[in-house]
Amino acid sequence: MNLVLEELILDKNIQVILSMAVSLAITWRAIPVIRNICHMRGLMENPVKRSSHVSPTPTFGGVGIFAGTLIGYMLWNFQDEEFLLHRVMAGLVVLFFLGLKDDLYALAPLKKIASQILASVLVVVGSDLRITSFFGIFGIHEIPYLAGVIVTVFIFVALINAFNLIDGVDGLAGGIGMISSAGFGLWYLLEGYWSLACLSLSLSASLLGFLRYNFSKTSKIFMGDTGSLIVGYLVTILAVKFIQLNESYNFSPDEHYVSAPVLTIVILSVPIFDTLRVFGLRILKGRSPFTADRLHLHHLLVDNGLSHVATSLSLYGMTIGLTIFTYYLRTFFDNTALSLYVISVFAIYLGGCSWLEVRRFKRHKEKKTQEQARSKSTKSLGLEGTISPN
Repeated sequence: MNLVLEELILDKNIQVILSMAVSLAITWRAIPVIRNICHMRGLMENPVKRSSHVSPTPTFGGVGIFAGTLIGYMLWNFQDEEFLLHRVMAGLVVLFFLGLKDDLYALAPLKKIASQILASVLVVVGSDLRITSFFGIFGIHEIPYLAGVIVTVFIFVALINAFNLIDGVDGLAGGIGMISSAGFGLWYLLEGYWSLACLSLSLSASLLGFLRYNFSKTSKIFMGDTGSLIVGYLVTILAVKFIQLNESYNFSPDEHYVSAPVLTIVILSVPIFDTLRVFGLRILKGRSPFTADRLHLHHLLVDNGLSHVATSLSLYGMTIGLTIFTYYLRTFFDNTALSLYVISVFAIYLGGCSWLEVRRFKRHKEKKTQEQARSKSTKSLGLEGTISPN
């Protein structure tokens, strides 16, 4: 009797669905174990002044995401894996252990960047996964090899750190990672890129399992740098490969409207827009772009009265809404026009963030005034209580 999995289950769509189920189940069941170990060993993240949480919280949820994604993906041999995904796994292990060490002992920024560059070069140079064209945006088509390598490595490092930066409120980094990997995974599935579809959707399912605990009030866990690094890395690989595979469609007479780079920017608009804005503001203020503060959009929304859940759901909605709308617009506009549209969306985003900053300042000022008034009232009552009647 032959018990080879691929021969027992021949339908590749079912194989991918089973991988998703396994990824979800492993992450769902692994995280309570990870939480117990963190509590026993004191592996907790303590709140600081800029934190959005108020009590010590386990911070190794990335271990569950890593295990769920890897096991779900490794179940099948789709025979279209090629050498790219072998390099991906090598880079993934490098970043997994980098994240673990950073969660245990804070690493110097230069060491983190150097490791991210190493993992990126492994797939960009070692597997020729690079941006080869700008799809005619502002008249730019093919780009030279060296320029493509530099641009792609920069994109990797920028997006890996962007996911790390948006991991500031419950559910945000995990949810955006889940939505974007599911979006790319659906395209890969429809186009028959089975290995990439399995990796994408296994990651998405694993993140769904993580979110069940990340949103919890009684069994909360953070993904930590372990999680944000591997999620950022895998999503970037999926995004760059999506752009690379779509290049052949871009110049077809019937498909001249396809704009993979613009669609990629839109589906990753939350980490991209937030990182551009925050880094720009910090540099304008003469500070290091890596300085910790509460300038991020998710902090602005929380400081203006939204809960963590409402903040994350709002940004999920923004991602899904913009992606659907841009996908619709691509049938009417060329790539340059769509790029100008994205720039205008970014300008609206900047304006909205500025309004939220002003509103936050007013709320803080009003709160301070009310506290001072209450303090004066309390002191006044205290003094009256000490005066004896004649």
